[in-house]
Amino acid sequence: MIAPGETIGILGGGQLGRMIALAAANLGYRCHVYAPEADPIAADVCAAFTQGAFDDKAALSAFAEQCAVVTYEFENVAAGPLGAIAPHARLHPPARALEVAQDRVNEKTFVEALGGRPAPWAQVDSLDDLKAAVAKIGAPGILKTRRDGYDGKGQWRIMTPADADALDLAGVPQIYEGFVNFAAEFSVILVRTAAGEVRFWDSAENVHKNGILDRSTVPASQVILDQVDEARALAAKVADALDYVGVLTLEFFATAQGPVFNEMAPRVHNSGHWSIEGALTSQFENHVRAICGLPLGSTQLAAKGVVMDNLIGDDAHDWPAILSDSANHLHLYGKAAVRPGRKMGHVTRLVL
Repeated sequence: MIAPGETIGILGGGQLGRMIALAAANLGYRCHVYAPEADPIAADVCAAFTQGAFDDKAALSAFAEQCAVVTYEFENVAAGPLGAIAPHARLHPPARALEVAQDRVNEKTFVEALGGRPAPWAQVDSLDDLKAAVAKIGAPGILKTRRDGYDGKGQWRIMTPADADALDLAGVPQIYEGFVNFAAEFSVILVRTAAGEVRFWDSAENVHKNGILDRSTVPASQVILDQVDEARALAAKVADALDYVGVLTLEFFATAQGPVFNEMAPRVHNSGHWSIEGALTSQFENHVRAICGLPLGSTQLAAKGVVMDNLIGDDAHDWPAILSDSANHLHLYGKAAVRPGRKMGHVTRLVL
């Protein structure tokens, strides 16, 4: 057990790291952020900050020497260099979770081996591969980079086979996925301790716009509630297979054939932000509890329901109107530059 007063290292300096640090502070921990940028927003609420590249083993080692445990808020961190952390501090979740989640081919192969069902997919390493994938799976579909894509980045819609002919893959490894006919999208978020205890939050029904999460609603619609148990069973298998410690998220499509796996995130997740006010223990606090070996808090709802809306780009300028409704809980992330498609904050409302 890592006692309050110790230092938690956080790889990545974005809003997820910021909210982990805020939860950790409430439990008496100090946080130390490691990130490549000069002014990460997570550092604003942390006791220490180290600027360094994610592949700089010497810098990672020096950082880890100052921490009792290290976690991450960003899965596009190369797993190999994180071996420099092991001699100095525990790493939770394990690097194996990164190796699986940050490569879409590895991710789908891993989940299929556990009995999960993703959308039809094919590995694409050339234009000929893409043409063969479209011919086999059909169109429409989505071409995605195997690594680094998020929030709709690194994705191209293939509506007809002719669309594939027009693309220049530039030697970047890709994956082609067939479209899924779904009724709704939802996420399963769990927390797992080193001893194997697993707890789930209520699954949120998620609505995306332009590839970015727009709204999460709890409780979800009945079509999702009917499929949550099966999705949770897969998520638990994933966590156990990885010997996972911390918060883990799996995203699903609710379909007529049951839950179809979309992707996993080995970290706290945007679709769980509602839990800060809407659950007895938030995903951020339970992540800290798990990685520090503390007893887990209750994941039960704190209200009849919750709605969380992301504030994207200029939405953040509406903060006066948002705060004029006393029922709103506003979270702004402290980002200086407002850009289209950038997550600037979120607002949560409880249904009492």
